[in-house]
Amino acid sequence: MTPAILFQRLLLSLLLSLPAATTLAARPAGFDQGIDDFIQEMTAKHGFDRQQLRQLMSQANYRQSIIDAITRPAEAKPWRDYRPIFVTADRAAEGVVYWQANQGLLDRADQEYGVPPEIVTAIIGVETRYGRHAGSYPVIDALSTLAFAYPKRAKFFRRELEEFLLLSREEQVSSDKALGSYAGALGKPQFIPSSYRAYAVDFDADGRRDLWASDADVIGSVAAYFKRHGWQPGRPVTSRALGVTESHRKLADRGMKPSIRLDHLQTTGIRPEQALALPDDTLSSLIRLEGDDGIEYWLGLPNFYTITRYNHSNLYAMAVYQLSQEIKRQKLQQEAPVADQ
Repeated sequence: MTPAILFQRLLLSLLLSLPAATTLAARPAGFDQGIDDFIQEMTAKHGFDRQQLRQLMSQANYRQSIIDAITRPAEAKPWRDYRPIFVTADRAAEGVVYWQANQGLLDRADQEYGVPPEIVTAIIGVETRYGRHAGSYPVIDALSTLAFAYPKRAKFFRRELEEFLLLSREEQVSSDKALGSYAGALGKPQFIPSSYRAYAVDFDADGRRDLWASDADVIGSVAAYFKRHGWQPGRPVTSRALGVTESHRKLADRGMKPSIRLDHLQTTGIRPEQALALPDDTLSSLIRLEGDDGIEYWLGLPNFYTITRYNHSNLYAMAVYQLSQEIKRQKLQQEAPVADQ
C-alpha cells in the first residue's frame, strides 16, 4: 500500500469518526435574507451598531436538530409517559438538597411573593434539574433557526431574538456565547428572553439579574413571575375530581382556563377528593389525563392555571405540582424527629 493511499484511508477513517452533531446543515432559502432584514430593523429601531450586529449574526447557524426538537415536544406525550420523566424519587431528593441549600432565599421569596418553597423548587427541578441541564444550544443559533426557518412560529421567535439582543445589552450577557434550550430559554429557570426582561428580579441586589449563576435571582424571579401571573398565596393548586363520568366530557373540553364555578361542578355530581376551603364561586377547569390506570380527572384551580402560564400545558403544571408535593414530603420526613427506641 502506497503512502498516498494509506493517508487517504486514514483521513477517511478520521472523517467518519467525527460525531454527526458537528455537521451543520446548509442555511435554507430565505435564512440570510431574514437576517439581513433583522439587522436593518434592529439598527433603526434600537440603535445597534450595524457592523457589530452583522458580525454577531454571521455566526448564527441553522440547526436542523432544533427544528426536529420543537416538532416533538414532551408535552405531546400522554400523562402516563410524561409523568415518569419529571416526577421521580431521585428528582425529589435532589429538590430537598436544593431547598436546604437555599432555605433562606426560598423563605424570603415566600414572604415577598407568597409562593411556597416547594413550588419554586419544583419549577427549577422540572426545568433544568436544579441547574444541571440549563441547555447546550447556542441561543443565537436556536432563536435564529426558529425565527428564519420555522414559518409556523417565525414571528414569535423573531421577537424573542430581538428581546435576547436587548437583554444581552442590558444585563451584560455574552450574546455570542450564551447557551440555552432548543427554543432559546435561558438559565436555571429557563425564561424565554421576553420573560427574562419583563419578570426577572435582582434578588441579591448586585445590580444585575443573573439567571445562570445567582440562585438568589433565580428563586426570586420564579416567585416574582408567579405573583405577576396571579398566584394566590395559601390557596390549593388542584385536587383529584371524583364522580366524573363520560357525561362530563364537555366540561373537560372547555380548556385549561378556569371557567366553571365549583358549586356548578358539585351540582353535576363532581366533588374534590380533598376539602378545598374555597368559596363556591371559585372558578376551575376540569382536567382529563391519561394515567397508568386509565383516565384521571383533576380540578384546575386558579393556582394550577398560574403554573400553566410558565408552560402552557396541563401536563407540565401537574408534573410541577406532584414533584413539589414529593419534595415537601421527603423534606418533612427527613426533618421529622426520630422516635425513641
